[in-house]
Amino acid sequence: MTTTDESAPAPQAVVAQTNTLVAKLWNYCNVLRDNGLSTIEYVDQLSYLLFLKMADEIVNDPFSDEDLTEIVPAGYDWSSLVSKKGQDLELHYRAILEKLGTRPGTTLGTIFAKAQNRITEPALLEKLVVDLIGKQDWTIVGTDLKGDAYEGLLAKGAEDTKTGAGQYFTPRPLIDAIVDAVRPQPEDTITDPACGTGGFLIAAHAHIRKHHMRDLTHEQRLALGSGKIWGNELVPGTARLAAMNMLLHGIGKSEGDSLVEVGDALAKKPGSRHASLVLANPPFGKKSSITVVGSDGKSEREDSSYDRDDFRATTTNKQLNFLQHIMSLTAIDGRAAVVLPDNVLFEGGAGEKIRRRLLDEFDLHTILRLPTGIFYAGGVKANVLFFDKKTPRADGKPHTEKLWVYDFRTGKHFTLKKRPLTRADLDDFIEAYGPDRPRSERVESEDPNGRFKVFTYEELVARDKVNLDITWMKDPALDDTDSLLAPEVIAQEIVQDLQAALSEFAAIAESLGGEIPADAEVE
Repeated sequence: MTTTDESAPAPQAVVAQTNTLVAKLWNYCNVLRDNGLSTIEYVDQLSYLLFLKMADEIVNDPFSDEDLTEIVPAGYDWSSLVSKKGQDLELHYRAILEKLGTRPGTTLGTIFAKAQNRITEPALLEKLVVDLIGKQDWTIVGTDLKGDAYEGLLAKGAEDTKTGAGQYFTPRPLIDAIVDAVRPQPEDTITDPACGTGGFLIAAHAHIRKHHMRDLTHEQRLALGSGKIWGNELVPGTARLAAMNMLLHGIGKSEGDSLVEVGDALAKKPGSRHASLVLANPPFGKKSSITVVGSDGKSEREDSSYDRDDFRATTTNKQLNFLQHIMSLTAIDGRAAVVLPDNVLFEGGAGEKIRRRLLDEFDLHTILRLPTGIFYAGGVKANVLFFDKKTPRADGKPHTEKLWVYDFRTGKHFTLKKRPLTRADLDDFIEAYGPDRPRSERVESEDPNGRFKVFTYEELVARDKVNLDITWMKDPALDDTDSLLAPEVIAQEIVQDLQAALSEFAAIAESLGGEIPADAEVE
């Protein structure tokens, strides 16, 4: 869309408008839930209708700078839908979903793959089409109402952890901080091998548009949204949400090649396609059911098979394998920022082997220790690893000379509702990280109990099993009786610690061949 500063509403007005629309969308979700739809099913159905309405607006927008005559085939578009009512509307909606799902390999095919109408009450469908989607202009010049409202709905859906929505949702403030740290550039090729609903890819795209759009040619702008950014997602329904979310934010073309590949990212080597920037939050939880055959000739067997001779260490630990995959996926002189659970930093065996390789062959320059209470999966203790891929040194010396660790966990207490993480909470980390200055100019915290501390390569490899789960800070609440935490906060932290412990025990039991009851699993 063509936008101008003069036409853009004030940011606070956009936020208010977005929040109002999200609240309205969510109220309809409650109505449909009473009709038997889960949160995920509702978001699915809404995404189909939003796409059809958006496509209609874009094609008929006189201010659009894109030469589009058709996104959705005539007769299966929004205008054909709103021309019908009652039972005819419901039948035609089913026909649209079936027709548009027959274009495999395209963004359109990814969005509508195996789509089914779950809104079986024609009156409810008509109300949704006519009163909600149809009355709203989703392509307002100067705003990103369309994308922000959709993203807000996904965030609401992520709160409904019983439906599994939270499994693929990374808090937007954390995504924004990571993107602000790595500073995506127009020349970057950017990927996320476990993209969920596409949050990292959308934020990277938005960062480039915000900081570099005026300097790009028309051809460079088109290239930015048509192949330089892509993702992979295992779950087809989630991949469809990612394709829809990315398309709403101007990434990809409906009839072009899908920028979201559906399948197991670990199943094959990257081949010739590498990325100069990898951003990811791989799934936490149980070990995958796989057989891994590594370059060491060893194998660990479960149900399915991975033949990954680029994996130097053999393990069925899903997070360790994702880290190895990202190490292969990153281009020479490329960089990566990956959210990983604590066990990746301290697990022995394959874990130690992978950490040594990361220190020797890559420049692991920063670790951000994250607090609990920011993810929808309870008890998650995670970190963000920032590293660069380098060509091997002729002298055999390690690429990692110094590792900077920022402890954003000790003394930090967040909850999803009463004390949610905000982007401002990470301002101090970004200042310490210093995206605009050389890492040689970084400075440790003056206070020995401060949050930012540096460790040399020699100190790291001297640690038992090259354990990178490094702690040094003391929680001020433990030393100061005047700052003791409220009982409800203490209780919450105990629950989170127990949930984290349960996750570890569940993984151990599974690796020993035990069965974990469904109601005892911690995702």
